[in-house]
Amino acid sequence: GFYTNLLLSQTPKHILAQTNNKTEILCELKKEHAGVYWYRWSQERQNFEFLVFLNLLGKATYGVNISQDKFSVHGVSSHTSYSLHISHLHASDNGTYYCSISQSSQLLLGRGTWLSVVDVLPLPLKSTLEPRSKKPVRFITKSKAAGKKGACSPLIWVPLAASILVLLLSLIPTAYRLHRLRRRLWLRIHRQ
Repeated sequence: GFYTNLLLSQTPKHILAQTNNKTEILCELKKEHAGVYWYRWSQERQNFEFLVFLNLLGKATYGVNISQDKFSVHGVSSHTSYSLHISHLHASDNGTYYCSISQSSQLLLGRGTWLSVVDVLPLPLKSTLEPRSKKPVRFITKSKAAGKKGACSPLIWVPLAASILVLLLSLIPTAYRLHRLRRRLWLRIHRQ
């Protein structure tokens, strides 16, 4: 069986990398083990694939059809830190990568690192530079900035505006009924 466990931590959680580049995933163990396994879950192919195992002596054992030119594992002398290097990145490398150790006939998995390989990385947002003035600059703390961002976020105002619109539209038939009821009541009173 596979289990996620606190005996090992894996970083980073997400990697966005460009085609033909390389990347690295780090696995930190709380204590020394006989070695580290690396697996990949492919959402597209719906399979869990064994990539490579590195033992304490530094000997690597690769999975079926796994290229040694593409995947390599490096460990430090303490045997508690291992890194998986993936080179010549391609869209076929997309997936979630897990480091793993074997304990009591169970495989304990790290939290996973999601790798997405794209042909072109998105450009960072450009900031427009304003000419410097002699006026004092007011700094915005993170909490205030987050508050301002949250207030303007489409994720907040679009559902809010839609809810208000639905509420207003649902009030129209009620207001019409009340108007008719009031008119009937007025007519009854004036007929008497």
